[in-house]
Amino acid sequence: MGHQRADLEWRDGDVPVSRQFQDPYFSLENGLEETRYVFLQGNDLPRRFCEGFHIAELGFGTGLNMLAALIAWRHSGAAGQLRFTSFEAFPMQADEMARALAAFPEALAVAEPLLKSWDSGATEIITDDLHATVLIGNAQTRLEAWDDQADAWFLDGFSPERNPEMWQSDLMEIVGAHTAPGGTAATYTAAGFVRRGLQDAGFEVERIKGYGRKRHMTRAKKPA
Repeated sequence: MGHQRADLEWRDGDVPVSRQFQDPYFSLENGLEETRYVFLQGNDLPRRFCEGFHIAELGFGTGLNMLAALIAWRHSGAAGQLRFTSFEAFPMQADEMARALAAFPEALAVAEPLLKSWDSGATEIITDDLHATVLIGNAQTRLEAWDDQADAWFLDGFSPERNPEMWQSDLMEIVGAHTAPGGTAATYTAAGFVRRGLQDAGFEVERIKGYGRKRHMTRAKKPA
């Protein structure tokens, strides 16, 4: 694919940690439940699901967020395909994804199409109920060139302290421009500069209770 890959170390056996950013890819406690709380509930999902619903994400990582969304989509009984577009600068390899997802049997059980496509070098995953695309490279560059809008955003870059580029106001402004009216965004961070960037990008922003021991997270909505 001609791009820089994720540089990983493994903590506690099977928790992937980015050497580039010295940050784990998911909660050391329960990454799947945190994903559901922050990104699904934070975007009022699955209640908003409807045919053609489009989620976009900054930071594909292990694919856990996409798989959690797909499980919720299936349980909701929504018609058609869930559309999912993710932006990732440092992709993992398929065997690394599989090793990480093994911690979450429920997610691993629906991961075969992702892992098979990824292993073949494809970054598009198409099944009867999913059409996912992972755009690899600099998020701002790829997002500026993207000609679509999302109904919900999962903002899941590494922590703002370690990866400020993924949270800068310029990028949040582009996220806002690529959000449908009435669309939403959610993230685990409540950093003030992230919330201000989202506000400046046209979102109504609120700080709410975080997952587990995390005090706060951020939820945002673009006026309809």
